Amino acid sequence: MLSVSGARGIVGRTMTPVVAATFAGAFGSHIRTLVRGRRPRLVVARDGRYGGESLARAVQGALASVGCDVVDIGVAMTPTVGLMIRALGADGGMAVTASHNPIEWNGLKCLDGDGLAPPKPVAEAIIARFRAADIAFALPLDIGSITTDAGANERHVARVVEVLGGAAGAAARIRARGLHVVLDSVNASGCVGGRMMLDALGCGVTHIHGEMTGIFGHTPEPTAENLVGLADTVRAARDAGTPVACGFAQDPDADRLAIVDENGRYIGEEYTLVLAAQRMLELRGPFALAANLSTSRMIDDIAARFPGAVVHRTAVGEANVVGALKPAKGLLGGEGNGGVIVPEVCWVRDSLSAMALVLDLLASRSEPLSRIVDAMPRYAIEKTKLDLAAIGGLPAVEGALARLKTAFAGERLNDADGVRVDFADGWVHLRASNTEPIARVIAEAPTRERARELIALCSKAAGL
Repeated sequence: MLSVSGARGIVGRTMTPVVAATFAGAFGSHIRTLVRGRRPRLVVARDGRYGGESLARAVQGALASVGCDVVDIGVAMTPTVGLMIRALGADGGMAVTASHNPIEWNGLKCLDGDGLAPPKPVAEAIIARFRAADIAFALPLDIGSITTDAGANERHVARVVEVLGGAAGAAARIRARGLHVVLDSVNASGCVGGRMMLDALGCGVTHIHGEMTGIFGHTPEPTAENLVGLADTVRAARDAGTPVACGFAQDPDADRLAIVDENGRYIGEEYTLVLAAQRMLELRGPFALAANLSTSRMIDDIAARFPGAVVHRTAVGEANVVGALKPAKGLLGGEGNGGVIVPEVCWVRDSLSAMALVLDLLASRSEPLSRIVDAMPRYAIEKTKLDLAAIGGLPAVEGALARLKTAFAGERLNDADGVRVDFADGWVHLRASNTEPIARVIAEAPTRERARELIALCSKAAGL
């Protein structure tokens, strides 16, 4: 899988050290064309999944071989890579990660000198180099160095605290409430940084799947069916007399955050961005936000409570969200998969920033999370996956999109990424995934029945 999200494949088959080295060499060669008169400096990390070290070593060696100096920060969250690029004044970086994909997958994510995923034209140029094996190897005296930096987590946590008002700001408010949190780090890159963040905020912590073994404690995508253990742990702590403010779940590279309320109810990934936006708007007043086309209307409803706030809609992918945030000087953006971007911290979806904003929202209220969520605008969102192989591959999606546009020509359409159709009482979005060999159909409406009806209506019109 090659896209704006980088490269992903099945370990030992389509993702091997040779493939990783070739892709990293293509990326490093591209960076060399941008930096003249010195060796570029690149930050490298991996998400901790078992077996990832062999790919990380291949990446580091390849980057050095094309003349880049490598700073290895070990097992680290993808947002930490973005933050370290800016903190060290590096020219870019690479995370060895397949994000929420199962353990048989791994991949490579490129970040540019601003610490963000490159825009589509740059990503396509890197992919073209990779396919052509166009690697500009360095002469012996120009081969880069490989060094390590063990302080990345501390820098990341300190930056989140600083952005939210320092020790006298959110940290003080949260600490004063003595909140207790159950954290599920899925035995991957968020184990150390996630716990460190909660400790810095003065929270009591029950940490499950908190050992960085790289063997996931459950299917890693942070959805309701995969977080039964987190919900049960929250309820068990409550029943044993430990009041729990909420439960947090990170995905393997810790750029996404899902939330369980104090009663053990999974509230849905869509609420992560909405809750974080609510608190940031309260703290900073109206500003520009950005969210992708598959993200709930709740973010628009929350922004409407702050006159002057505006939500820019983009294609799916954090590079596209950032592409809207940057010119608008937005203070927060993200996606409905639990991804929150706080540019003052880094230009990458960041579970630590999301945790801090949600906890500060709780600290500013005398009501529990369940009541805050219940007071939010309520919609039902349904998400369906279609195996590309079963429907005729990517060409079938392209034909389906054309049929969908024809069928709903009288409705409001957006074809910036697949096709989204907005109806008076809801919307439906059909697109091919950037990270898996599937097509996604997502619908949102006032009721679950209507959302399912919209998916059926869309699928029929698209011939799927």
